[in-house]
Amino acid sequence: MDGTNDANRSCKLHTRLRLWEFADRYIFEPIDGLADFYLSVSRANGSMNLVEELPSRSPSTNPKVRTVYGVIGVLKLAVGSYFLVITDRDCVGSYLGHAIYKVTGLKVLSCNKSPNTSSEQKKMESEISELLVAAERTMGLYFSYDINLTLNSQKLCDINDEFKSRPLWKQAEPRFLWNSYLLEPLIENKLDQYLLPVIQGSFQNIHAEVGSEKVDVTLIARRCTGRIGTRMWRRGADPEGYAANFVESEQIVQSKGYTASYVQVRGSMPFLWEQIVDLTYKPSFDVVRQEEAPRVLERHFNDLKKKYGAVLAVDLVNTNGGEGRLRERYAKSIEPILNDDLRYVHFDFHRICGHIHFERLSQLYEQIEDYLKKHGYLLLNEKGEKIQEQDGTVRTNCIDCLDRTNVTQSMIGRRILESQLQRIGVFSVSDTITKYPAFDASYKVLWANHGDAISIQYSGTPALKGDFVRYGKRSAQGILNDLQYSLARYYLNNFADGTKQDAMDLLQGRYITSVSRDMAAPTKAGYLESYASVRIAFALVSGALLFMMMSLRQARNDARHLLLSLLWAGLCIGITHFVRANGRVFTNRPRFHKSRD
Repeated sequence: MDGTNDANRSCKLHTRLRLWEFADRYIFEPIDGLADFYLSVSRANGSMNLVEELPSRSPSTNPKVRTVYGVIGVLKLAVGSYFLVITDRDCVGSYLGHAIYKVTGLKVLSCNKSPNTSSEQKKMESEISELLVAAERTMGLYFSYDINLTLNSQKLCDINDEFKSRPLWKQAEPRFLWNSYLLEPLIENKLDQYLLPVIQGSFQNIHAEVGSEKVDVTLIARRCTGRIGTRMWRRGADPEGYAANFVESEQIVQSKGYTASYVQVRGSMPFLWEQIVDLTYKPSFDVVRQEEAPRVLERHFNDLKKKYGAVLAVDLVNTNGGEGRLRERYAKSIEPILNDDLRYVHFDFHRICGHIHFERLSQLYEQIEDYLKKHGYLLLNEKGEKIQEQDGTVRTNCIDCLDRTNVTQSMIGRRILESQLQRIGVFSVSDTITKYPAFDASYKVLWANHGDAISIQYSGTPALKGDFVRYGKRSAQGILNDLQYSLARYYLNNFADGTKQDAMDLLQGRYITSVSRDMAAPTKAGYLESYASVRIAFALVSGALLFMMMSLRQARNDARHLLLSLLWAGLCIGITHFVRANGRVFTNRPRFHKSRD
């Protein structure tokens, strides 16, 4: 084999590995024919080296053997090292001709079996183990062995052959490389064939027949790791300008040999604000260090303009109330930097569309249509040559950047797709997607699944208003689902997301061991401060509200039930007052948090 082939072979990632679990080490044996060496990992301290053969085996050793499909990375902590490996995967489609896989099984391998472990280390290990269990449940991880999934189609078109010849991890866009921190120990050991770039987000595609033509539509979400986290624990932006729940959505259509792509983004309002959980249903919004808002916001939008060109900021929050105060801060802070390359449009989604009239989004489209046409989309011909490119994006936000945002982004995606299919001759000039019912139904489901995936990662539930995105209209069942998801979000935000946030920060390498935010450590005295009491408080509030509503219904015809309903109402008010005064003590709050917050 010549040197060129050796070089190409050494850049290819291992697609399948046999994992041998010996008493003192883990051995990764490539079974894809791409290497002659085995990766040996010490179970005592996580040290790594390549070996030429497996250790000798006998009936007494009897190592456990399993197949794994990649190493996501290594978590190095004071208590030891932990390897994250892919134990199962599903092929979910292709990206520009290359297979894309979803992680469906994740396993943490412990490398801390040192005989000299102190009692303090054992205590820390016990605390960390809870977070590692949460880490194994991480949702929405995708990867490819052959193509850089962190870059959108236009950026892939713009890079040269020399750049493409590098190992995939060296090509990766740092913002969207979910396992960047975990790869560092493997990079230090020069293990290029084990360095598998992973994104968090979503990958969905559909195949349809439109008239006589075949049309493939792919929708990819790439979550930025700069301010990654859960719904209530990551709001706004950090001082560097990284916004919470920032996601790049790329819609790709392929037909008649043409490839077209459109990229839009979502992210929390990019200044310093927060919403601290305190057991109330909707905690108040607090703007932090208001004087820094213009600087943080400018830093955020300058970065977007460098990456996408012009930016149209679409703000969907309410005009009044707590959301209105955030809107005023946003509008005031962005006003000095508005120019031809940065526009701001406010559209009060709830006031204009309400809960059922989402077709009124056409009013928003009329305001932004000129911008969408001016800044275009990527279009490649049959030879892969660029006919036109996208030189501006739309940045959409609501409060969570989930429900209203997904409805709006799906509307923009639909209008762009119709324009693209008209351009390449699949549609006539007057055709719309609704003319083709089967295609229309599949496309709605595509965007609904996209929104659900992003929402589950950030809030723990599917997106609200998903029935409109999925079916094109609101339904009674959809409204009931929204109520169920809202209650689930309340529970998760208050009683589960603290641990989930810890796990995210741990995997990203951004944490310090301390009590969350500015709260004093809760004492162990007092029954209500125990973990179980959190559930009791939640049950009391829910039960009191339920019985109050039932009693009020019956009170119309019965004076006794009127008295009962008033008693329940008093109990609700009392519990609510207690929650407002003491709620923060009882919530599941992170023990670890980002060092740059």
